[in-house]
Amino acid sequence: MRSSPTFPSRQPTNVPAAKISAKNQPTTLDHERALAATQQVRFIGAVDEVGRGALAGPITVGMTVIDIQSVSEFPQLRDSKLLRPETRVDLVPQVRQWAVAYGVGHSSAQEIDELGVTAALRLAGTRAAAQCCVAPEAILLDGSYDWLTAPEPDLFDLLADDREPVGLHLPVRTIIKGDMTCQAIAGASILAKVERDAIMVDLASSYPSFGWEINKGYATAAHRAAIVDQGPCDYHRKSWNLTSGANTAQGEATTKKAK
Repeated sequence: MRSSPTFPSRQPTNVPAAKISAKNQPTTLDHERALAATQQVRFIGAVDEVGRGALAGPITVGMTVIDIQSVSEFPQLRDSKLLRPETRVDLVPQVRQWAVAYGVGHSSAQEIDELGVTAALRLAGTRAAAQCCVAPEAILLDGSYDWLTAPEPDLFDLLADDREPVGLHLPVRTIIKGDMTCQAIAGASILAKVERDAIMVDLASSYPSFGWEINKGYATAAHRAAIVDQGPCDYHRKSWNLTSGANTAQGEATTKKAK
């Protein structure tokens, strides 16, 4: 087993030292060590999602797996939302080197419409886990709800052996705001955020009206107004309320343009 690189402790590069607050204090490995001790395991997985609340694009789940016996402290890892885009991109290869395994899985807009958000999250998380070359033995999950554990199978599940398996059968510990305190979850959030952002920027070249290179598919007023004007495309979640408040936003935009 290869050893993990050593990363010096430092303040996040995007936040002046005088402005460091509780929400961007260095993350730690305390949660990882506690779970490893409780479950008597070595390989700890950590999971975070991006895109749950967007109107368009996939739900994306990142996973890192660390070896608790050899992992190095990586305190500059942060919740991806607290980092500048260029800092997130720079950290991706470092996270991949730091972890013993990693993966990023997606559920498409069509799958979200068909399955619902919770099942789509579970599907994306299962796909992320399938990419990990070292399987986790227990999971730290950002948030308060375990959407990753496989539900109890029903008769249809038992008969449909050829379907893609969805959900994990591992101990899962949820951590509220785990991406702000837990290094492995923060690493997973960075991997997920960078990959999903890149997908939305790429799609924006084919669908320029929606401003995805800026809003990444989330519900900005301009995005909703564009949906009213252009109609939704194949990458929109059509089971969602896509145009709530869009008429007001469109009117404001028209008034500003007239001025």
